[in-house]
Amino acid sequence: MLVGLAILALVVAAGLVAARVTVQLYDRAVQRDVLLDPDARATMPGSTVSGPLNFLLLGSDKRRSNPAMGQRADTIIIAHLTRELDHAYLISIPRDLLVEIPAQPGQNFPGASAKINAAFEYGGAQLVASTLSNLTGIRFDGAAVIDFAGLRAAVKVLGGVRMCVDTRTVSIHTGAVFEKGCRRMDSAQVLDYLRQRDSLPDGDFGRQRHQQQFIKALAEEVRRQNLLLHPIKLDRLIRSVASSLVVDLGSASLTDLLFAVRGITEQNLTGIRLPTYYDMIDNISYVVVEQPRAPDLFAAVRTDTLAAWAGANRKWVNRI
Repeated sequence: MLVGLAILALVVAAGLVAARVTVQLYDRAVQRDVLLDPDARATMPGSTVSGPLNFLLLGSDKRRSNPAMGQRADTIIIAHLTRELDHAYLISIPRDLLVEIPAQPGQNFPGASAKINAAFEYGGAQLVASTLSNLTGIRFDGAAVIDFAGLRAAVKVLGGVRMCVDTRTVSIHTGAVFEKGCRRMDSAQVLDYLRQRDSLPDGDFGRQRHQQQFIKALAEEVRRQNLLLHPIKLDRLIRSVASSLVVDLGSASLTDLLFAVRGITEQNLTGIRLPTYYDMIDNISYVVVEQPRAPDLFAAVRTDTLAAWAGANRKWVNRI
């Protein structure tokens, strides 16, 4: 969805007809499914898209080369779009966040106190949505799921992205060392870098920040390359992302949504770290919501007052 916004920002400048053709191409290529539990869904009318809007964005760790490994929600982000639809706040949910996952009778799952990323394994995106909605009081206007293959494909089509490493990072998967500073990364390097947390001083919180930085870097790269001058590459980008992307917008049209939020660019993104802390419970390390800042954040999302919350809680605003 965010890549779609970056593409749209480019093509709108070329004229309404060209923009609609491109967005409709993207719309037709994207897979659709029901990703939201009914109790976690807000009501968004078909062709009338108005803010504020809340979307659940999930990055799945499914490996196509090894489907037997199953999948979990490796990345969970609540994207809040303001009433004016001119700014987006990206709130990263820690994968180890301790939550109450509701029962799934049809799946023989009785419910449990567990880490949030396990909800995807127990009941897919719908269970993640209902779990988060119960925790936050937020209802979602839509949801999207993308897997590792989609991330790599997008970066490969673009020929890499420019990432600024903010702290020395050592990969536990490949042994690669990412020193501080800005550099261009290819698709394999980006995926490796974004998965790291063990070597970071702030652990998974650093990984969340890096993922938010990547979203901005990807949007910047799409804009920098001016893909309107390279229609074949633009088509490859749209199709490669769409093949790994599943969306749920209820009755809303993806075309209408993307046009409604075309004013949001990489300059209008704010990354937020959920106020939490680490705790050991029964010899298991969890991330626990911090009182009262986390509930205050959830209330700010519900009331569309995140700008004021972010101004008063700079500690929890990530530099992206």
